[in-house]
Amino acid sequence: MNEQLLTDKVVVITGGAGLLGQVFAASVIAHGGTAVVADINLEAAKQAAEQIKQQSGVVKVHAIALDINSQASLTGAIVSLNKQFGKIDALVNNAYPRNKNYGRHFFDVEYADFCENLSINLGGYFLASQQFAQYFKQQGFGHIVNIASIYGVVAPRFDVYENTSMTTPVEYAAIKSGLLHLTRYMTKYFKGMNIRVNAISPGGIFDHQPEPFLKAYKRSCANKGMLDKEDLGGTLVYLLSDLSQYVNGQNITVDDGFSL
Repeated sequence: MNEQLLTDKVVVITGGAGLLGQVFAASVIAHGGTAVVADINLEAAKQAAEQIKQQSGVVKVHAIALDINSQASLTGAIVSLNKQFGKIDALVNNAYPRNKNYGRHFFDVEYADFCENLSINLGGYFLASQQFAQYFKQQGFGHIVNIASIYGVVAPRFDVYENTSMTTPVEYAAIKSGLLHLTRYMTKYFKGMNIRVNAISPGGIFDHQPEPFLKAYKRSCANKGMLDKEDLGGTLVYLLSDLSQYVNGQNITVDDGFSL
């Protein structure tokens, strides 16, 4: 492991207290960077940051409160982080906001819920990207990494959900496919600004799903099946590092071949 890949880089991770956010933060500091665990729940962000410190023995992880649906929260965080670190190298759009009715099956989804979930999720990604990109433009450099999904790339395989209560929410497919095109849009719009924008599309992440689903999912994969959350850290580090300095507007799929 090259611990110098992210030396001196300051990386803000939204939804940093979540399942993937903590892995991303740990990966950043393991490669010499400073991770900012940004979460709407400040207490959860602090707990996540403290746990990462204890596990790694590295203190370069910080917790902040951040609401990606609030311009005031975003601009306040940017000002505070710039004052503390003198720069921000990258934003990882990883938050997963959704309302209490999210996850219903297609015919049960209310129009208002569909609109609200697209607004707070995809809309939040847009607002966070817009505010950080304005900062990056003034700074002279920056990088945005959007956490998308294979179901933004291919249609859901509903057969893997048979014999379970699970489904792929229609909002999820709309959000993640929209996020991938937003990635390409911003890449072209930021031409000449030295701002890179890329995406990672993970496959399914193991989180104690029902066994029938896990078996059905694995049949469509090459080797492992459902990924462990730690399997995504290396891809993020690569995109954040100078190894990928000319990778721009791309989506990297990490799914053990499920989407093929």
